[in-house]
Amino acid sequence: MTSPQHHDIVVIGAGIAGSTIASELLERGQSVCIIDAASSPATACSSHAYAIAHPHVGRGAPRLLRLTRIAFLMARARWGTVWNQHGIFQPVKKDRPFDREVLANHLKSLELDQGIAQALNADEAILACGIPQAGIWIPGGASLSLADLATAQLQAHPLLTCLWNSRVVRLEKRGDTWALFNPVDVCLITASKVIIAAALETKSLAASIGVRLPLRPVRGQLSIFSVNANDPWTKKLPRTAISGDGYCLPAKMLADGSYQWIVGSSFDEGQSDLQDWTSSDDFNREQAKGLLNYAEGNSAALQKSESFVGVRCVAGDRLPIIGALTQSPGIYLATALGSRGALWSALAAKLIAAQVLEDDFALLTRLGFAADLVAALAPARFFAGALAAPSAFGALASNSKPILPSAPKAK
Repeated sequence: MTSPQHHDIVVIGAGIAGSTIASELLERGQSVCIIDAASSPATACSSHAYAIAHPHVGRGAPRLLRLTRIAFLMARARWGTVWNQHGIFQPVKKDRPFDREVLANHLKSLELDQGIAQALNADEAILACGIPQAGIWIPGGASLSLADLATAQLQAHPLLTCLWNSRVVRLEKRGDTWALFNPVDVCLITASKVIIAAALETKSLAASIGVRLPLRPVRGQLSIFSVNANDPWTKKLPRTAISGDGYCLPAKMLADGSYQWIVGSSFDEGQSDLQDWTSSDDFNREQAKGLLNYAEGNSAALQKSESFVGVRCVAGDRLPIIGALTQSPGIYLATALGSRGALWSALAAKLIAAQVLEDDFALLTRLGFAADLVAALAPARFFAGALAAPSAFGALASNSKPILPSAPKAK
């Protein structure tokens, strides 16, 4: 029997995470083999063509806030040539009064300067982006097609091997290498280092080597609405993206004077159904009224024309899982990107490449990575008593109790 092909570095998964990590390694002069069950890149949740990219500016966990700032800057630098910059506005919560000084100090504490995020009152927001609400204006915010990004990163390259239509269901340690097996238990390939970037399937692959990960599916449905040219909604439709309880992209005028408007998204925890749900479109109509502060708007005027349904993968503590699986040397994970695939994949590419190649930790420090941030992303945080492998960042870990939302929330 012919021995399976061997590669030094294999990436499982050709979505936005796997393709970005592979691209980073190729740029670093490494030979990479990427393997996927589909016949082309970005066929699952990464087929999303309407993702938005901006740093998190809410009140959430401090590490999340710091990490999204770093990830935003990395994403903008990586995808600057296709960065569809239209700005993103985040309205102040309706139950909170607008206090410019408090909000400006909050942004400053996140190291978000005026070029990244600005506190605006309602009059200033109208001038800046046409939204008559107080809030935070992120002029560099953008939308991106994850499918286009993933495909572009996996173009023919002398150091790249792509194995399509090849599903990996389990891993097995063989000396200093890892063997990757298909559903009929045939070894497809062996590798010295394996990067698992397979979204929810990462859970079963990790389980095949005795590692349990707290990963859950979250179904999200994005609605593409049509609005008639003479409808009152047209006077409210935004020319920028809005992110709050839900999100929307700028409305696009069509040749006949009507508008196309993309609004999302539902947050159906524990669901993986890819069928279109009428209830999700209704949910998004309500989101739309909230985003525009237009409670009197006629929901029926938002006529559904298309939708996109994706199943996101989330971890218990809502942070991505990025880094070396220290109890299984040679295995690295990049999963649980949730609804921030455009940002987390850019960050994962830098962090995983540094760990795989065992260098460049000084560069990561310059990019803003502190030891606590690396530990906050590491798989080791879920394993009691586990410690991250010694590195320039030290040996840190945390034991995060899985937390998932109990009620539907926006993307």
